[in-house]
Amino acid sequence: MPKKELDSLRELTVKELQQKARDVKSELFNLRFALRTGHLTDFSKIRAMRRSYAQIQTIICEKRLAEGEHGAA
Repeated sequence: MPKKELDSLRELTVKELQQKARDVKSELFNLRFALRTGHLTDFSKIRAMRRSYAQIQTIICEKRLAEGEHGAA
């Protein structure tokens, strides 16, 4: 994910990030299904999608920790 895209993700709320994570996870499932059925030609998409999911989860964790430090619920 490019730096600009990561910066735009950091501006989202936790709920929006969770929805985005669900979307990415769903897309990852579809890519894995396509891989197993032999319809996937670009295998690098799976790695990129896994990485995107991990980056989103990291941002969610960062936001939750920041909220906890400042007492916001």
